[in-house]
Amino acid sequence: MSSIAVVNAGSSSLKFQIFDTSGHGIPVCAIKGQVDGIGTRPRLRAANDEGETLIDQTYDPKQINDLPGAIKITGDWLRATVQGIDLVAVGHRVVHGGPDYDQPVLLTPDAVARLEKYVPLAPLHQPNNLAPIRTLLKNNPELPQVACFDTAFHRDHSAVADHFAIPEHFYKEGVRRYGFHGLSYEFVAKRMLELFPEVAKSRVIIAHLGSGASMCALSDGRSVESTMGFTALDGLPMGTRPGQIDPGVVLYLISEKGMSAEAVQKLFYNDCGLKGLSGISNDMRVLETGDEPGAKLAIDYFVYRIGLYAGMLAAALGGLDAFVFTAGIGENSAGVRVRISETLAWLGAQLDAKANAARKPLISRPESRVKLYVIPTDEELMIAEHTLATIAQNTISDLIALR
Repeated sequence: MSSIAVVNAGSSSLKFQIFDTSGHGIPVCAIKGQVDGIGTRPRLRAANDEGETLIDQTYDPKQINDLPGAIKITGDWLRATVQGIDLVAVGHRVVHGGPDYDQPVLLTPDAVARLEKYVPLAPLHQPNNLAPIRTLLKNNPELPQVACFDTAFHRDHSAVADHFAIPEHFYKEGVRRYGFHGLSYEFVAKRMLELFPEVAKSRVIIAHLGSGASMCALSDGRSVESTMGFTALDGLPMGTRPGQIDPGVVLYLISEKGMSAEAVQKLFYNDCGLKGLSGISNDMRVLETGDEPGAKLAIDYFVYRIGLYAGMLAAALGGLDAFVFTAGIGENSAGVRVRISETLAWLGAQLDAKANAARKPLISRPESRVKLYVIPTDEELMIAEHTLATIAQNTISDLIALR
């Protein structure tokens, strides 16, 4: 079976999928799994395309205490268990492509070195994205690897949308508004074109609402504005990240509270957002079932800020025709969708309560001026498609040069 592996590495987890590409080159998911609890309570789980469990095994933390260990265990299991896989390439999610990369790229040691420059811009994500790439370059240098970037989808933004109001030389050095979750937005935009072509090319806001959260304004299927900017801290409040915050707060924490830059970074990436506001959890499911004042405040704030940013993005588009919910919270929390839809009523959105409860693709009432949708995202499939296209574009000599 000619296959592509897709790797999405996080701080304590390794998600992977194996896509069968033997059917005229169209990726079809054959195996989906992940290793979570790396270094604490490692657990390898995987299922086939029919949802049947292939493995669900826990390990001693010493066996899987880092990402390379997780990659080795996963690779050993795949080789021992799944027969007939002919792996032709590996596709990786890389959060930050900086100003250098506006499309997927075939990875070389030089490309990896360039991507390492953006670790300070995505300290939770970039090091973990690059770790499996380096491991495979070392152990399997003959295997083509492709990096797919969360920033690439937004690279067509206008200069006005891309700039901060700071001296121009900073922009030329790469200090600009990038936007993230691009692989998710790209997949949802493509899926919308298949399901609702009459709306997909109009003025659309997609809300990627999960542990990481952002929103994107699209016109004719292309990103024109996003709530995230230079880093993945900006915009909406998230599970543990604050979203938009006055830069003066950073200065205050450093000058008046005596916090180091490293301490502020740790605070903003790990202890803010829903977790910081609630004092309870960064998990929306926990907050929705709790009756503590902090849980209510966190949800109220989350919904309020989404409503504010919806107005901003609608202004960037000159109006709004559709609003799409996706990702973990957006796809699974009917209650959050109800509350967000209420904040969109002034734009003409009217929710169909029954369709929303049933998580139908279209959840607005027929008379709603702004159509409301729920469209599941699939970043891994988007990565597989990009990986397949990228290796097809490169000649055999290009691939041999990597070895």
